[in-house]
Amino acid sequence: MSYVEVPGAKVPIRMWADPATVEGGAMQQLQNVATLPWIKGLAVMPDVHYGKGATVGSVIAMQGAVCPAAVGVDIGCGMSAVKSSLTANDLPGDLSRLRSKIEQAIPVGRGLHRSEVDPGRLYQFPTSGWGDFWSRFDGVADAVKFRRERAALQMGTLGSGNHFVELCVDTSDSVWLMLHSGSRNIGKELAEFHIGEAQKLPHNQGLVDRDLAVFVADTPQMASYRHDLFWAQEYAKYNRAIMMALFQEVVRREFRKARVTFDQVISCHHNYVAEERYEGMDLLVTRKGAIRAGSGEFGIIPGSMGTGSYIVKGLGNAASFNSASHGAGRKMSRSAAKKRFSTRDLEEQTRGVECRKDSGVVDEIPGAYKPIEKVIEQQRDLVEVVAKLKQVICVKG
Repeated sequence: MSYVEVPGAKVPIRMWADPATVEGGAMQQLQNVATLPWIKGLAVMPDVHYGKGATVGSVIAMQGAVCPAAVGVDIGCGMSAVKSSLTANDLPGDLSRLRSKIEQAIPVGRGLHRSEVDPGRLYQFPTSGWGDFWSRFDGVADAVKFRRERAALQMGTLGSGNHFVELCVDTSDSVWLMLHSGSRNIGKELAEFHIGEAQKLPHNQGLVDRDLAVFVADTPQMASYRHDLFWAQEYAKYNRAIMMALFQEVVRREFRKARVTFDQVISCHHNYVAEERYEGMDLLVTRKGAIRAGSGEFGIIPGSMGTGSYIVKGLGNAASFNSASHGAGRKMSRSAAKKRFSTRDLEEQTRGVECRKDSGVVDEIPGAYKPIEKVIEQQRDLVEVVAKLKQVICVKG
């Protein structure tokens, strides 16, 4: 579908979702964002749903300002995926051992590595810039109590919630490795600290929603936020790269006789800020629950833990600020999902997937999410499908 334009106070709201199906709270948030004095454009993805301050599934372009809540508290959260030389025929009938090996290699939930992961020993890990990355930690906000030691031990860990590690098979029977995670607790603490700092600033006192507080250009507060933001985005990128390398090591060991090889890893943020130029303006573009989909750029749009995911290639649609959705998007809250669904429902909806099927992940049940096929169909002018994947193993925290 092409977008529907809904009137907004400062800019029109371009929607790749049916406005009639968007929850009232989310629509109000979009209208609130459209009132910001610095806004130059607002694009809404088909997986849009209510968030903190700004909706998940929105792309906000501002000039000379950035809104931390429009990035999200999991700074740099995103996806990585890689195609392997394995095929479905190489996989054993019982995948429980392989799932267990993945869980042993990659700590989940609040788990940490016992010692820092040495990237020099990891398979095809891009170590360029690694030393400089950690040296810049000293400049991160003093108010953040989360120190380097624990941040280092969390590097290469999954977390919980909707984060996952999956082994998938595409429609040609090729096996893929895929994962979803972000900047762990250090990103969350940095985001919450800076949201609080922004809310204190005089220019934010008259906003319709205090969670939409912004930093403006050429101020020390903006400089501090940009430093921490870009550092956290890089942390998230390295976190996924380390997990993917650990995942690849597990697969290479478990299928030693197959001498597994891998294609180039595809990686993309979906909670982040980028400096981009549109209509002759230098803008700060925040994508909260959205990926960049520039012409020819690869992206990953996952569904839920029992449905499937898509590898896509961007079409470079400037109307969406070269963006696309980041996933299926929730259609109900976690608490609502827990009330509505049981572990028996979870077992039914994840049949054929080697994964947790206990009460601790009922809130991630496929029924709590929008249908991924419809979400893809609604953005045919934003991306083209390269591959459709179906998970056979799903590891969650």
